[in-house]
Amino acid sequence: MPLTQAASLIQVVVHLENGEPVFSYQTTSGQPLDNGDVTVTEAGTITYQLIDNTGKGLKFTGVGFITPFDGIIDAITISSDGQLVQMLDMDRSAGTTKFQFVLSNAANTLLVLSPDPEVKNDPTP
Repeated sequence: MPLTQAASLIQVVVHLENGEPVFSYQTTSGQPLDNGDVTVTEAGTITYQLIDNTGKGLKFTGVGFITPFDGIIDAITISSDGQLVQMLDMDRSAGTTKFQFVLSNAANTLLVLSPDPEVKNDPTP
């Protein structure tokens, strides 16, 4: 079930399985969240916190959107240490947008892409 709260903190947990990064999402209390999806019913900020269990020095470097001009997410900021991504959602446009986190690592110069969580703006929760 997606989290329904605009001012929320979602942990992005990454670990390795057979040498490949595997992503999961949870609340700060450890409750699993399906795919990191969020339903927004009012303007606010969605914060994703990286929990790197890979030992590879992962950091957020960006967020790529499949539909960057749909007006669902209004702005993105990444903390200077690469551990937090904040998405500003003014909840002005109804609909759903999908995105992928882009992460760097300390082992090489290749970038890691997450599976695609989504943010849904829903004026009727």
